[in-house]
Amino acid sequence: MTRYMLKRLASLCISLAVASLVIFTVIEIAPGDPASFMLGVNAQPDTLAALRTELGLDASKVERYLSWVGGLLTGDFGVSYTYRTPVADMIAARMWVSLPLAFYALLLSTLIAFPAGIFAAARRGKVGDMGVMGATQLGVAVPNFWFAMMLVLIFSINLRWFAAGGFVGWDKGFWAGVHALTLPAIALALPQAAILARVMRSSLLDVLGEDYMRTARAKGLTTRQTLWRHGLRNALIPVLTIIGLQFSFLLAGSIIIEQVFYLPGLGRLVFQAISARDLIVVESVVMLLVFSVIIVNFIVDLAYAAVDPRLRARA
Repeated sequence: MTRYMLKRLASLCISLAVASLVIFTVIEIAPGDPASFMLGVNAQPDTLAALRTELGLDASKVERYLSWVGGLLTGDFGVSYTYRTPVADMIAARMWVSLPLAFYALLLSTLIAFPAGIFAAARRGKVGDMGVMGATQLGVAVPNFWFAMMLVLIFSINLRWFAAGGFVGWDKGFWAGVHALTLPAIALALPQAAILARVMRSSLLDVLGEDYMRTARAKGLTTRQTLWRHGLRNALIPVLTIIGLQFSFLLAGSIIIEQVFYLPGLGRLVFQAISARDLIVVESVVMLLVFSVIIVNFIVDLAYAAVDPRLRARA
């Protein structure tokens, strides 16, 4: 297990190094100068040069990359060009919205998908299976922002159970914050639950045809006992992959939902930073999101090894 973990850790470090280089290069070659954007087209050359020096834009790209990476390693993400505040403080404030939202949506997705996938697999070819598969097909086909608009129309405008947007803050109480994130979490969770339910059903159907499942039935176990004791754990490996990828997507890809519900999260911060050409904020937030994706995949790999001992033997 230790050897397997070290190999995955080395892969993680290499992935982070490559990702930082790609992010910096792509963002830096984008057209537009932050200093020119801030001062406008009529700025004097000496004023423009002074601002570029103040922002550190007069240094070479190699120096700026090394300075940026060094800052990331020490927790210093730099200072925002536009707001003149530490980027780390801006990210920390927004993270308290995006991270709970991602966890909430993932929890709802899993709670919906697991029973639905198990129910469909246990009733393969029957009405229940066709009903679940039809619902999941609809969930996959419909984008999450459409679900968001329908949820606002039904539960905010008509029933008035939830606010149409905004976030009250965790200082108003835990349940007040959860209440404010409920509609966005549902909108994010429904398409992901549809995907996860289909994967769960497919994986279980593959496992149900294995020899050890027939042996368990021959030894006198009922279908339910065979499914829960032997089938579910062996079907979890592809499901864990999807769950890990879904959490990464929910954390990094919620920009549209945050715009619809006017949530002050990381996605909205990236959108605002891109609009203002605040490159240091874009680079730092994107790198943080990439780091979270790679870390989640690392954890999923370790979960693989815990679920399937064969992976540890191959390492």
